Amino acid sequence: MRQFAAERAWEPFHTPKNLAMALAGEAGEVIEHFQWLTAEQSMALPPATRDEVALELADVLLYLVRLCDVLGVDLADAARRKMRINAERYPIERAHGRADKHDRL
Repeated sequence: MRQFAAERAWEPFHTPKNLAMALAGEAGEVIEHFQWLTAEQSMALPPATRDEVALELADVLLYLVRLCDVLGVDLADAARRKMRINAERYPIERAHGRADKHDRL
């Protein structure tokens, strides 16, 4: 992503604010595919729609990776740290089979 942006001289545009906004916009495009669907319909997307969703998810991933690069965030490390936090917030014995927020378990 860094090289891709550099080859196009996009660095001035790739500020954290702009990248975060682009990330949110692309996430909205993912959501758009599921709006008004039932849970069952959302689990059984037609192949063409699934492919469109896949490309939107790729956009989300690419903006996320670029934002992490610009901010100097090690995303894999941050994800591991967050999973440890979540394991404490959502212990199996209290969270199993529940969708409640951690402060309501």
